[in-house]
Amino acid sequence: MNYLEIWCNLKDTSKDMDFAENVENYLNHLKKNELIEGWRLTRRKFGFGPHELGEFNISIQGKDLSQLDKAFSRVASRDADIEKLHFPVYSMAKDVKSALYRDFPDPERI
Repeated sequence: MNYLEIWCNLKDTSKDMDFAENVENYLNHLKKNELIEGWRLTRRKFGFGPHELGEFNISIQGKDLSQLDKAFSRVASRDADIEKLHFPVYSMAKDVKSALYRDFPDPERI
């Protein structure tokens, strides 16, 4: 499994529940269309954690890089159907950082 990890803060923290709903709508759409395997949204608790990572973490699971690449291509198309779901998420976020992780040890490893 591959994991796209995204950390961010919100431009307006009073809109935290709107952000959560927007993330849910967007990522459930990608999952329903088999572009990702799953996802999770978490929030830093009691301010505990590295400030530079941001208050929110979105973890997106893909079975392999090919699946994640298809998801990126779909989102990058910016067609009306995907953009109406993507825009409400990224327009609320600031200080965005991301990383790509994998299960370890790799299943392919001998």
